[in-house]
Amino acid sequence: MESRRIKEGVSKAPHRSLLKALGLTDVELERPLVGVVNSQNEIVPGHVHLDTVADAVKAGIRMAGGTPVEFSTIAVCDGIAMNHIGMKYSLASRELIADSIEVMVMAHAFDALVFIPNCDKVVPGMLMAAARLNIPSIFVSGGPMLAGRYRGRNISLSTMFEAVGAFVNGSLSEKELKEMEGAACPGCGSCAGMFTANTMNCLTEALGMALPGNGTVPAVDAARIRLAKETGRRIMDLLNRQIKPRDIMTEDAFYNAVAVDMALGGSTNTVLHLPAVAKEAGVELSLDLFDNISRSTPNLCKLSPAGDYYIQDLNEAGGIPSVMWELLSHGMLKGDAVTVTGKTLRENVENCEPLNKEIIRSVENPYSSDGGLAILKGNLAPEGAVVKKAAVDLSMMVHKGPARVFESEEEAVEAITSGKIKEGDVIVIRGEGPKGGPGMREMLTPTAAVVGMGLDSSVALITDGRFSGATRGASIGHVSPEAAEGGPIALIKEGDIISIDIPGRKLELLVDQEELEERRKNWVPQEPKIKTGYLARYARMVTSASTGAVLQIDE
Repeated sequence: MESRRIKEGVSKAPHRSLLKALGLTDVELERPLVGVVNSQNEIVPGHVHLDTVADAVKAGIRMAGGTPVEFSTIAVCDGIAMNHIGMKYSLASRELIADSIEVMVMAHAFDALVFIPNCDKVVPGMLMAAARLNIPSIFVSGGPMLAGRYRGRNISLSTMFEAVGAFVNGSLSEKELKEMEGAACPGCGSCAGMFTANTMNCLTEALGMALPGNGTVPAVDAARIRLAKETGRRIMDLLNRQIKPRDIMTEDAFYNAVAVDMALGGSTNTVLHLPAVAKEAGVELSLDLFDNISRSTPNLCKLSPAGDYYIQDLNEAGGIPSVMWELLSHGMLKGDAVTVTGKTLRENVENCEPLNKEIIRSVENPYSSDGGLAILKGNLAPEGAVVKKAAVDLSMMVHKGPARVFESEEEAVEAITSGKIKEGDVIVIRGEGPKGGPGMREMLTPTAAVVGMGLDSSVALITDGRFSGATRGASIGHVSPEAAEGGPIALIKEGDIISIDIPGRKLELLVDQEELEERRKNWVPQEPKIKTGYLARYARMVTSASTGAVLQIDE
């Protein structure tokens, strides 16, 4: 056991005295020390209840003969951080989360770990830490928020962002906006649609790192507490059998996660997070693999923001095990992949046929024959760009239009809400990439404003930044290389014609090569937007979105 380093022998008497200062008894010290990594805080709705989940996890660990020791890490609420400087810190927090867990675990010699995340960057940050540390580990999230109810229909956070645009264009009154504001987020949990947090929690199941139900059992359901207790019990078996994260997070596991992502129509942010986790696990996960899997995996679910169903509906229909059952039944998953249950994926999903064939459609009757995400390439995105294809209006799958160029999210939002954007335009927001942002802000505000202004079926938006999982419409992000690195997006001028072909996976700037070369000669990099503190260091070290925006360590 790792904890022997701090518990056994005469020389460890000082260490034991400190552990006894925590109230631990000799009996507890004889047992394995299991770290409970809890991202609970009182500012993030998805995390405010995680103390209750942690208590259940610790009860499960004790039932199975372990000694739980809880410690914390940070979590950012992307919704609260949206559309101000706070969002620059969100993606960057992923690396801090992974690093801080590494520090705590290496300093205190835990034998095994239970991770309790819920929101967007916390799940991948914790997965990165698990893969890096490679001691027995398991995940249990705080679960999804229930959808809100407003005048007889389900709504969520994404509805609120779109409501701002509707209010600006006069189609929603101030009274209605206020009513919606009080109804959209009815309680704790990660926001109710197939946004980034819920996508990542679902994919943790597909990776084999969490028990069935982790991604879909609602935060307020007693089944969530039972799941947490069982997770605590389960870690002790993983420890006894020495099943470690890299035994689970193999090439096959990542293949399964990407395939499930495509079937779900998950957040575009998975294209950043899964490669970053894979890198820590020693697995290469390229954008080309995402696209290859997308072309051969049907989109089986239309969950908010792409459709009118929510995570609670997916849970009632059988959850992720039923999605995987449907894919596996048609040879679209690697069924022999190992999971934290101690069984293979195939064994986990036996008899999990979907209970609702509209919420989880069959492979023979999908929402589309290919996956929910698409990777676009072309002279505007030589290294790739990503779009949530499942949430794009059919009329915008192929589009040509004049570029409306903005150097920041704020400039673009002002133009959209003041009526300066017209049908057919292609909004270009640049300088928002990992380096240029810095921090690659999520931009739900401009995309929601486009929807709220009634332009989502006629206006496209492209950026070297990224979008919230709640984004819908022809919103193409992660354009790489980014403007700060001199990518082609830096060379676009107002009025240039941009061609988008999502089925053909093409993103092109229709400008002669000679003209582009001339523009490149005159291109001058912008001064860094932030020159001090963590983000200044982050900007110097971060790599392209096409490689997961991981930090580069100089060899």
